[in-house]
Amino acid sequence: MPSNLARAHSSFGKCAGTQSRMTPMPAACNASTRNLKSSGETKREVVVDAVNSTGGIFVPALLKALGVHQITEIYCEPNGHFPHNPEPLPENLVALSDAVKQNQADLGIAVDPDVDRLCFVCEDGQMFGEEYTLVAVADFVLKNTSSQTYAAQQKLGNTVSNLSSTRALRDVTTAANGKYIASAVGEVNVVNAMKANQAIIGGEGNGGIIYPESHYGRDALVGIALFLTHLAKSNQSISELRKSYPAYFISKNKIDLTPEINIDQLLAKVKAKYQAQPINEVDGLKIEFDKEWVHLRRSNTEAIIRIYSESQTAAAAQALAEKIIGDIKEFIK
Repeated sequence: MPSNLARAHSSFGKCAGTQSRMTPMPAACNASTRNLKSSGETKREVVVDAVNSTGGIFVPALLKALGVHQITEIYCEPNGHFPHNPEPLPENLVALSDAVKQNQADLGIAVDPDVDRLCFVCEDGQMFGEEYTLVAVADFVLKNTSSQTYAAQQKLGNTVSNLSSTRALRDVTTAANGKYIASAVGEVNVVNAMKANQAIIGGEGNGGIIYPESHYGRDALVGIALFLTHLAKSNQSISELRKSYPAYFISKNKIDLTPEINIDQLLAKVKAKYQAQPINEVDGLKIEFDKEWVHLRRSNTEAIIRIYSESQTAAAAQALAEKIIGDIKEFIK
């Protein structure tokens, strides 16, 4: 593992007041700080929304250890009283977006109560996109992984995300001459696929970063260290970094059904209609259309089918979902 990756992944331990049996401390922590300082990272100003969770303790401490120049904390009192819906989604991060703009900060950081999901806000208050947290971190890891380190283990460039995550991860993986693997939805399924394919980075589109050099679990602190190192090395603003990645948009829909409808038969009919397209049945039914895809998953508790679709514009993603919903309605008649 190259020094900058070692420095980044090691910084989340004692730097943030925690102890990890898998993390070399504290020398690598200090090396990470020196690395980011030399890259100009100390000039950055960051706003943190930790939704009054334990992230309010560890995220600011990590940023200080990394040498971040100015840290503005909102909702960082770890009292468990969530000031807004704790899901790190755009509609719940209005205060963070406003604070970034008001403080003329370089970026904002939001974590969930478990500190295992991570998303960023750009300097203009726009969302970086939780789907793109993993894309950016994976891009950094892929570009900075030594072939000499991993060639013997046959895992150079392997990445994993679940079937409902953006194809942008596949794009950056392919660009790095790596192999992308899609898993069933769920952290445990991603981890199993990562182990089976010896992936060097993986996660989920909800902002969950899984970095095996640290441990096999979603970890926002690891993600922050890797992301900030990537940003510092890139000499870009966070919005410029975001624009460097392929633009995709995901539409999330569902169709309500009656209990007597056989969902398996419905999905089989959809599959038969689009049998000429690439199909993945690892978890539900995913159909690919060039740069678009649609993923259908039945609920285990309700008579519904969840329909996620992605395309290069929001309108196209929604149109694809509506097309499949229309197909399903025709099959029900």
